[in-house]
Amino acid sequence: MDMFLSVTCFMVVMNGILFQNAGCTSDSEAKFTYNVEKTFGTPSFTIDYNRDTFLKDGQPFRYISGSIHYSRVPAIYWEDRLQKMYMAGLNAIQVYVPWNFHEVAPGKYDFSGGANLTHFLTLAHQRGLLVIMRPGPYICAEWDFGGLPARLLKNTSIAIRSSDPGYLEEVDAWMSVLLPKIKPFLYQNGGPIITVQVENEYGSFPACDYIYLKHLYKLMRNYLGPDIVLFSTDGGAKGYLKCGTLEGVYATVDFGPGANITSAFEAQRTYEPKGPLVNSEFYTGWLDHWGSKHVVTSIGAVTKSLDQLLEIGANVNMYMFEGGTNFGFWSGANGGGTTFLPQPTSYDYDAPLTEAGDPTPKYYAIRNVISKYFEIPVGKDPTSIPKYGYGTVLMSYQNSFYDVLDVMSPHGPSNTTYPITMEQMQQYSGFMLYRTIIPFNITSPVFIHSPAIRDRGYVMINKVHQGMLTRLDHHWLIILAATKGDVLDIFVESQGHVNFGSHMVDPKGIFGNVTLDGVILSHWSIYSLDIDRVLPHLGYSNKSRTLRDQVPPSQPAFYTGHLPDLSSVDPPQDTFLRTTGWTKGQAYLNGFNLGRYWPTEGPQVTLYVPANVLRPSPQKNTLVLFELEGAPCGLSQPCTIKFIDKPIINGTVNQLDNILGRWDDPEV
Repeated sequence: MDMFLSVTCFMVVMNGILFQNAGCTSDSEAKFTYNVEKTFGTPSFTIDYNRDTFLKDGQPFRYISGSIHYSRVPAIYWEDRLQKMYMAGLNAIQVYVPWNFHEVAPGKYDFSGGANLTHFLTLAHQRGLLVIMRPGPYICAEWDFGGLPARLLKNTSIAIRSSDPGYLEEVDAWMSVLLPKIKPFLYQNGGPIITVQVENEYGSFPACDYIYLKHLYKLMRNYLGPDIVLFSTDGGAKGYLKCGTLEGVYATVDFGPGANITSAFEAQRTYEPKGPLVNSEFYTGWLDHWGSKHVVTSIGAVTKSLDQLLEIGANVNMYMFEGGTNFGFWSGANGGGTTFLPQPTSYDYDAPLTEAGDPTPKYYAIRNVISKYFEIPVGKDPTSIPKYGYGTVLMSYQNSFYDVLDVMSPHGPSNTTYPITMEQMQQYSGFMLYRTIIPFNITSPVFIHSPAIRDRGYVMINKVHQGMLTRLDHHWLIILAATKGDVLDIFVESQGHVNFGSHMVDPKGIFGNVTLDGVILSHWSIYSLDIDRVLPHLGYSNKSRTLRDQVPPSQPAFYTGHLPDLSSVDPPQDTFLRTTGWTKGQAYLNGFNLGRYWPTEGPQVTLYVPANVLRPSPQKNTLVLFELEGAPCGLSQPCTIKFIDKPIINGTVNQLDNILGRWDDPEV
């Protein structure tokens, strides 16, 4: 293979698939086409149970891998991130496939642009990285509903992650699309995929349905063939593996720094007495939740445990190597029942590569550990993608959501006797408006009550804000006065479906009754709201309305602004939108949904803006904020927001400062 190194462009044929290296700009540039199978024979990847190792082409092999989620990284940066992972000494990557990311409607799938899985796999293969594939159907990953389509919740009797016939029918339909796409990329077929996971951490789910696992096993064998190594992943304790393992599926474990390595692998050995030791998720950091401090895992703890794992010959996948971003509405939530912990837009994870793909001190420390056991590629150290602070943008109040309700909901409301969920309305993220008429006069304070809000409900009477009903701690709200016939609105925000555990059946909107002074309210009009429809219709006025009394108080509303001309920054560079001073909402740049912001809750203050979202000069760059609770406009304070050149994801608010209007923002 040394002869390839002096050739600028070459192509390789494997199992009938043509792969070209990064030096090729067109098929005609290739100096030659190389057929791997004809020269080397059919590749193989197997388990040698006698020697407790994997065999790659008949030779002992172990992997040092890192997780990266193509759905969380802009496609223009896939190659950059893979190169950085390769230069860290990794020989493999681990990849989740989120079902709901690809399914745009029942039976309709998108594998283009940022969802082009086969292109991502091709880039990994060209970079010389093997792939550990995790196709689900459930993936967890702190991703909305663990990757399952929320439309499944329209069927209130469905039993997800089980042998429920309705669920299996949906899984079969999805896998019949996905698995044929990845089959050509199996290592046995000349591609990079060495192992494929069956389900995901199933031992942590209460169903314990072996019929379901066997169904998935047969499904994958049917589509992928008898040779691919199938595996499972569960927590590093015997109790987790009990329901997560299956004959014919190699059992692996996951655990992080500081765990008892001996104990965790003893659990694996209970179900796999022979074969390679595998930690499928060695945690380099951890996830964040709104309202909690940004989680940091020390470099020393990570490198110490990693060194111990590699010293005993274990195969290791680091979760995450780059976390990326939950653009749009893709962030999930933990909890359920009496707890609910939604996750922020940033999935930085305190990983070796930052959310924006920049190498950290943890990256180099991990590379140093890897160099003791694996050869590190020769080359220049990876560099950070350039960032630029575009400065302050003046924001103008445009419309209350009431002003554009007919645009957001062009077909009008659905009328029901009692509230129904978002999923029953065939809406799976975002916002929904529930409307009814107050049936009697209110002359003294009464309570409006509902424990069925998922997740935050803004209550208004005749378009005047009254307060909030929330999922956990605000089931009651005092209404001081109202007249029979007044319009009662509850504007509901979904903060993301639960992605892990026994409470994953997590319908959004309002799933039960709402009472007023103990009387059940009925005859609801429910509006499904589509913000994407509004963006082209906003006024984009050049006159800023900065006075508080000119803006409807505490009413969800749209604000717009334009970035300065980018002629001095060509091409555009990555940046970060600092939301300090704003309250809670959704940000859009040039129509692209950057994600949720909530700086008053923290820890995330900035939103990552990749360069590909920006338009080069002389085109205009338009920022839209859908602010739910209150913009920072005052009697003498204009509405502004700022683009800066570094992230702030650790700006957790002190609650007293929150009350006093002071934010714990390092930039303030």
